[in-house]
Amino acid sequence: MAFKIKRMCYYWPTMITDCVKFAQRCKRCQLHAPKIHQPSELFSSISAPYPFMRWSMDIIGPLHRSTRGAQYLLVLTDYFSKWIEAEAYASIKDSAVNTFIWKNIICRHGVPYEIVTDNGPQFISHEFEAFCSDWGIKVSYSTPRYPQGNGQAEAANKTILSNLKKRLSHLKGGWYDELQPVLWAYRTTPRRPTGETPFSLVYGMEAVVPAELNVPGLRRTEAPLNEEENSAMLDDSLDTINERRDQALIRIQNYQQAAARYYNSKVKSRPFFVGDYVLRRVLIIKRKKARANSA
Repeated sequence: MAFKIKRMCYYWPTMITDCVKFAQRCKRCQLHAPKIHQPSELFSSISAPYPFMRWSMDIIGPLHRSTRGAQYLLVLTDYFSKWIEAEAYASIKDSAVNTFIWKNIICRHGVPYEIVTDNGPQFISHEFEAFCSDWGIKVSYSTPRYPQGNGQAEAANKTILSNLKKRLSHLKGGWYDELQPVLWAYRTTPRRPTGETPFSLVYGMEAVVPAELNVPGLRRTEAPLNEEENSAMLDDSLDTINERRDQALIRIQNYQQAAARYYNSKVKSRPFFVGDYVLRRVLIIKRKKARANSA
């Protein structure tokens, strides 16, 4: 606009600033302007000081119907060790969520301090809230329609789906049978934020993987024959587990700081004040028989 005015032989010192303000006040320009993707708030992260204190929870689906009729995955990820618990369902109700947490989380890993999840109907139901209240579990909800608010869950979902696709090829309905091998591979692979495998951070030692059956290591050849040496190896692993967890926590903090520096370099603050007029985006929610998310 300022360039066109200048070509018409008009000029004043604040011409560019005035043109910018005029465009910003234009109602049609505001209604039809491209969506701003540049973040406006600084990076924030969630962590945990020890394993199984804080879990993220989400639902993946609907997926291609499996050979056993399942279409959804309920996934919980530990913030510290990155350990994943997941189970397949044909449909997920609040009672199924409560049963899953009881069997797969409380009975295996103890009562957590907090569960972070989205605003899915299964997670905001009275039955689920009462269940968490009875067990003293704090429930935190991410911002609706903002998946980044539960980034740990989104990262886990992405990894699970990617690995399932790699194992399935064209047999889409076979993902149910491949779920446990995918979880096993995830738990025994070092994670970038911690530098350790989830298995080692939980149990204090690395798992015996199938590769050791073909190329036996000391744990398959020497340790079973020498009980004293085997006991010494186990004692050493248990003695160093707290140190390894402390190092993993430091790596997580360094990883989050690096991510924050990268993210914050793109932030452009857009403050709002009381009395300002804003555009409100109306989202059309399609009603389905079952909740779909992160498919």
